[in-house]
This record gives sequence, structure tokens and C-alpha cells, in this order.
Amino acid sequence: MERPEFDDIYMELAVKIAQRSHCIKRHVGAVLARDTRIISVGYNGPPAGTHNCDEEFPETGCALDSKGSCSLAIHAEQNAILYAAKNKATIEGSTLYVTLSPCLACARIIYTMGITRVVYLRSYATYKGLDRDEGIDFLQGFGVTCEQYEGEIEHATEMI
Repeated sequence: MERPEFDDIYMELAVKIAQRSHCIKRHVGAVLARDTRIISVGYNGPPAGTHNCDEEFPETGCALDSKGSCSLAIHAEQNAILYAAKNKATIEGSTLYVTLSPCLACARIIYTMGITRVVYLRSYATYKGLDRDEGIDFLQGFGVTCEQYEGEIEHATEMI
């Protein structure tokens, strides 16, 4: 039996975690790992203790903000980072696996927290109809290694 690489394990887990999202527009999952150990996981959705968009607004989802993004959503990578920080885990030097490449706002947080590598499954720019991935450009400009995941994950296309 062939042993899977950690990149494969963590990206598959990010895809599974994305299935927990209550967002009706997009499911995104993230896994934060360091030294072959999982630090934290997260998925996109409203802050804990508020409500779930698929239950409160099943037809339309939550209201959009002035930039056309969900007004209530915390991004998957933000949730993973916030949970790790809340639990006093060391984030610096870690790798973030995420099913959608980080937006610019998330990229700033990723860099500030000292995450040194980002592996993403799909492009945020393609999803948003942008000409480039600003978050990836930002991270690479400041020395963070960014890689689009090249492996194959069953059911990833239909889920995200």
C-alpha cells in the first residue's frame, strides 16, 4: 500500500471540512498544519453563535456587502487562524491548505500570522471573475510560498 503525502491528506481534509459550511453560495474549507501535525481547521460561514445562512436565508443567502461579498461570512482561512490563535497555538511557520485561494484581506492576515506556505485547490480570481489572484500575488511578493494543488480529489469539483 502506498502512503499518501501530507499535502494530499490535508487538502482532502480541507475539502471534507468545506462540506460543513452553511453558506449557500460557496463552500470553502481550510486546514492549518505545521511539522506534519494539524493545528486547526475552519470553514466559511457566519460567526459562531449567530445563525446559519442556509437555515435563515435558504433562498438567497445572507445580504451582500458593498463589495458584493457575504456580509456575515468569516472566510475559512480566517476561521482556522482565529481558532488556532484563540487556543494559543503557534501559527508561525505553518502551512495553510485551503480549497479556494485567499482573497487579499485573508492574504494580509496569513502573512501577518507568519504562515510560510499556502496550498490552494481552486482560484479565487476565477471564482470572482478577476484577472488575477491578488491574494496570491501579495503573499508571493512577501516571500510566502504559494502552490496550486496538483493532486486529484474525488468530488472536489461538484462541491466547491
